[in-house]
Amino acid sequence: MRSAIIAGIALASLASYSGALVAGEIPQSIRDAGKLTLSINATFPPMEYVDTQTNTFKGLDVDLVDAIAERMKLKVERTDGLFNQLIPALTTGRTDFILSGMIDNEERRQSMDFVNYMKAGAQFYVLTDSEYKDPVELCGKAVGTIRSASYLKILEKWNADNCVAAGRAPIEIIGSESSPDVRLQLRQGRVVAGVQGGESIPFTSKQEGGAYRLIGEPLITAYYGAAFRKEDSAFRDAFADVIEELMADGTYKAIFEKWELTSHALPHVMINSEPRQ
Repeated sequence: MRSAIIAGIALASLASYSGALVAGEIPQSIRDAGKLTLSINATFPPMEYVDTQTNTFKGLDVDLVDAIAERMKLKVERTDGLFNQLIPALTTGRTDFILSGMIDNEERRQSMDFVNYMKAGAQFYVLTDSEYKDPVELCGKAVGTIRSASYLKILEKWNADNCVAAGRAPIEIIGSESSPDVRLQLRQGRVVAGVQGGESIPFTSKQEGGAYRLIGEPLITAYYGAAFRKEDSAFRDAFADVIEELMADGTYKAIFEKWELTSHALPHVMINSEPRQ
């Protein structure tokens, strides 16, 4: 029912929206193809994942891109792959942009521009029946995270500031390829905790029978962003314009309500973690 509502809002808005400016800024190759070609890493619910019942992609990022593409009068063609292959796919032109649970940070901004659409925050999580309640109790223990994501450096800094600097034993950081890999290690007892976006854990825990709980506060406040090649600034701005339209007409809000992430919604689009000029 909610999907139908979202689609209805988008279709109604399409009739009244003047797409000339946006269409003029979409790269000619995309207009000719009639579609957005997108590489994703569908292992990060509720942002993007594969619904095993229907074998289709689902998630907040999926709904948002679908709404944007509809407004641009384009289709979407997705390819699932490893997270560490998303940036190479962008630089080599195999994906038109990245919108797949990627956090905007200074290092990534050296080679890409971001259209920020959501608040994010890395956080520790443990098994629900774990004895650990305070993150400092994890000093000296094994903690898992995704090695190719920004969580790794965030965890390394937290470890240096809160364990090593305080004279406690350092965390043994175990890097993995994906969120499911970290959760598997946690269930197998190879790590006692994990670090990933705290916004994703309640949904994942519900999917897995209430297996996980968050501990402590977010380690950092950051923003998810759609990543674009530096030379695609016109496309980036057209993309941002459409998200602003979705915010104005209620489509953006409906998507965030559907995935129970309204507290992570933004009032306005940002560019590279700064207010849009």
